[in-house]
Amino acid sequence: MSAHDLRDATRPDPDSVLVAIADYVGRPPAFSAEALSTARYCLMDTLGCGLQALTYPACTKLMGPVVPGATMALGARVPGTSYELDPVAAAFNIGCMIRWLDFNDTWLAAEWGHPSDNLGAILAVADWLSRRNVSEGRPPLTMRTVLEGMIMAHEIQGVLALENAFNRAGLDHVLLVRVASTAVVARLLGATREETISAVSHAFADGGALRTYRHAPNTGSRKSWAAGDATSRAVLLALRILRGEMSVPTVLSAKTWGFQDALNRGKPITLARPLGSYVMENVLFKISFPAEFHAQTAVECAMKLHPQVQGRLDKIKNITIRTHESAIRIIDKKGPLANPADRDHCIQYMVAVPLIFGRLTAADYEDGIAADPRIDALRAKMVCVEDAQFSKDYLDPDKRSIANGLTIEFEDGTRLPEVVVEYPIGHRRRRQEGIPLLVEKFRHNLALKIAPKNAARILHLCEDQARLEATPVPEFVSLFVV
Repeated sequence: MSAHDLRDATRPDPDSVLVAIADYVGRPPAFSAEALSTARYCLMDTLGCGLQALTYPACTKLMGPVVPGATMALGARVPGTSYELDPVAAAFNIGCMIRWLDFNDTWLAAEWGHPSDNLGAILAVADWLSRRNVSEGRPPLTMRTVLEGMIMAHEIQGVLALENAFNRAGLDHVLLVRVASTAVVARLLGATREETISAVSHAFADGGALRTYRHAPNTGSRKSWAAGDATSRAVLLALRILRGEMSVPTVLSAKTWGFQDALNRGKPITLARPLGSYVMENVLFKISFPAEFHAQTAVECAMKLHPQVQGRLDKIKNITIRTHESAIRIIDKKGPLANPADRDHCIQYMVAVPLIFGRLTAADYEDGIAADPRIDALRAKMVCVEDAQFSKDYLDPDKRSIANGLTIEFEDGTRLPEVVVEYPIGHRRRRQEGIPLLVEKFRHNLALKIAPKNAARILHLCEDQARLEATPVPEFVSLFVV
């Protein structure tokens, strides 16, 4: 493009991706029964993960208003607490707690991420909006609206992730949380098509946070509140647009200054498929282990091998982890691990702990367990090797496997047969096996923070799809107030 073109101030039509997202949330399709049912389980699991996170002081120190005392009458409630906050602050709180332990759902493609992170914005706005409606004599939103919002946010984030690898440009996946949450929240707030396009344009105009806080040598706790930051920003942008803020129509495609040229190495942002309910139907649940998802099957392998090695740990010569390219790029780590956020993104650590103890819990990332010298001794004996077929199947839309295989060789030259797991228990292909365990996980997490009477009412409500969908949002959220 010439210098003259760069100075041309003619207001262009908006980028097609912005339009497609706005049209989707403005006129969503009829969602499948499978999508709605999966959204219900996702709601349960996501809130349960947040309640478990509230047992960790590193998380709870971030809860509450930004400025002490800045609460809000008829504001959005934060589950597991007594806070009533403005929806921007509440979105941060909810988004932070549900992502803190890296235990909620996952989507893996060219980009990775956790679509349930969007619940921080959706639930905060739905509760605040409903309570305001009731105070003004209008009906509240129902949980059906929340579930539909979750399906749409999952779809926007997940479909954008299919072919757009922001991680390769050093950008964090939470930018897709901001984009998806902005679109859905704008719809909840009654934005027009043009206002929604404008809101999404500003979500992209914010750029992307750097992934450096997820990788050595800077891995740290920011990765646990990054989603909360993204959801709160989404709510703020949607509210600003409703005050008449103008759009950034070619935020993606503008030469030099647009997202694609400035931040995505010139690669266009695309939607790989029409927006529907594909992502919710195929989302991955983290059911058994609070581990970065590329290691879930490796942990399953280690759990199977534990009985065979627990008395021979000091006789192990080497451990080969046959894995896929994304796992090597994200969680293959050597050297000292500085904190829990570092450890839960190290495949060697996540394999060593179950080999030694026959378990992997959130507490196993804390300093007390990490001080066990056997963990680093085993880590030093591990090597990750990419399997080309594993990498191919990982990206295959009909498979979406997350395969890992472990081979253990002993000093005497003997070795155990390789243990391979292609699909983790939270995969769609293992959904029937996984759902009872997910419900039990939810039951356990409710007991950590919610009074028994309310916990029983929540469980009873969540067991019935139709009854949950018809429940007013404030009534549902009030059961989580402590």
